[in-house]
Amino acid sequence: MTETTSTPAPFVAIIGGGPAGLMAAEVLATAGVRVVVHDRMASVGRKFLLAGRGGLNLTHSEDREPFAGRYGDRAANVTPWLDDYPPAAVVEWVEGLGQPTFTGSSGRIFPRSLKASPLLRAWLRRLDDLGVTVVTRSRWTGFDGPALTFEDAAPVVPDATILAMGGASWPRLGSDGAWAPALEAAGTPVAPFQPSNAGFNVEWSDILRDRFAGEPLKAAGFAVGPSSSGPQAAQGALGPKHPAPQAAQGAVGPQTVRGEAMLTRYGIEGGAIYALSPALREAITRDGTATLVIDLRPDLSEAVLAERLSRPRGKDSLTNWLRKAGGLSPVAIALMREIPGEIPTGPEKLAKRIKAVRLTLTGMQGLERAISSAGGVTFEGLDDRLMLTARPGVFVAGEMIDWEAPTGGYLLQASFASGVAAARGALEWLAQNDKAPA
Repeated sequence: MTETTSTPAPFVAIIGGGPAGLMAAEVLATAGVRVVVHDRMASVGRKFLLAGRGGLNLTHSEDREPFAGRYGDRAANVTPWLDDYPPAAVVEWVEGLGQPTFTGSSGRIFPRSLKASPLLRAWLRRLDDLGVTVVTRSRWTGFDGPALTFEDAAPVVPDATILAMGGASWPRLGSDGAWAPALEAAGTPVAPFQPSNAGFNVEWSDILRDRFAGEPLKAAGFAVGPSSSGPQAAQGALGPKHPAPQAAQGAVGPQTVRGEAMLTRYGIEGGAIYALSPALREAITRDGTATLVIDLRPDLSEAVLAERLSRPRGKDSLTNWLRKAGGLSPVAIALMREIPGEIPTGPEKLAKRIKAVRLTLTGMQGLERAISSAGGVTFEGLDDRLMLTARPGVFVAGEMIDWEAPTGGYLLQASFASGVAAARGALEWLAQNDKAPA
C-alpha cells in the first residue's frame, strides 16, 4: 500500500481587519489559502461600521470615466483595480451575502437596510465558513527577517503577507498610521499623512456661529477660488494634479461642485466640500488660506437672477426680499452678510454677490476628524500587483496606499477593489514560488 501525503495549503497573514483586509481574506480563502487576519482592535470592521452610520454608501453607479476621475492624479493607478473589481461586482457580492441593494437618486448605491452591521455579520460568517481565522488585539510591529513581529505575541512566518492597516484618519477606530516607520525602515517610501474629506475652518461672526451652526446649505455650487500666489480664474483648479472635482449630485461648471454643505461652529463641511478638499488643502498649505466660492443659486444665470431682483421691493425688508425674489434660504442670506461691507442693493451687483460668495478658509480639520487620509505607501514603492518592491511577498491594500477620493461610494469601492488586487497578486506570487494552493 502506498502512502500519500498532502501538501499543506499556503499560509497568508493579513494585517488589518477593515474592508480591504477582509476582502483580501475572502479572495484568498476561496482559492484554498489558509488565512489568518490580525487586527489591533478588539473587533474588526470598526471604521466600516462607522461608515454605516451615514447609510453605508457602498459604491456609485456612474460611468467608468467620471468614476475613475474621482481619484485625481492617482486615477491611472486605481483604475486597473476598478476594472478588475467594478461597482457591479460589489453589488453582486453584497447581494450574495443576503443584503439587497438600491441605487439612490444621486446614483449612489446602498444596502437596502442602510446599515453596515448586518452586512458585516454576514461577511464574517462567510469568512468563518471558509476557514479564515481572525485574531484581535494583535498589533503588528514590523519585520524580523522573514518573520512578522507582534506586540504581545510570538513572531509569525507566513508564505505571503497582505498589509491593510488603513491610513491615519479616525485613529481611535484603529487606523493610526503607526505602521509607517516600520515600512520606511524596511525600505518602502511612505508619503506623509494628510486629512482628506474633512471640514475647513472659517472665522465666522458670532451671529452666524450662534444662529446657524448645524444648519445645511442646500443646492449650492462650490468652487476653489483664485490663488493668492498666482493668477487663476475664480473657478480655477490648482493645476493638472487636481482635475475638475464633481460631487455625486452633478457638477454645474467645469470646476464647480453642486451639492450640500453644513455650517459648523468651526467652519464648513459636507460632501460638496469634501470633493474639493485636495485642492483647498493644497492652497492652505501653499498660501496659508484658501478661497471657497459659493454660488447660492446655481440653477439661475446671473442675468435671470438680476432680472428677478430688479422688480419692485415694496415694503419688504431686505431679508424678505432676498427670500422672495432671490429664492434664498435664511442660511444663504446669513452667508451673504458674512462678506465685509453692506449687501449691494443694485440688481446686477446683488446678483453677482449671490452667484459668488467668497469665504476665506483659514485651516483644515485634522486627521482625528477626517473621514479619510491622503498619504501612505507611494506607488513608486509598489509593483503592479501591489507588492512592496523592497519586500517581496508582502502586499498592501486599502488606505495604506497613497490615494484619496471624495465620499459618495468611491472610498469603499477602491478599498474593496484594492483588497481583491492585493489578494490576486499574492496568489500569483505564491504560484511563481511553487506555493500555489492545491
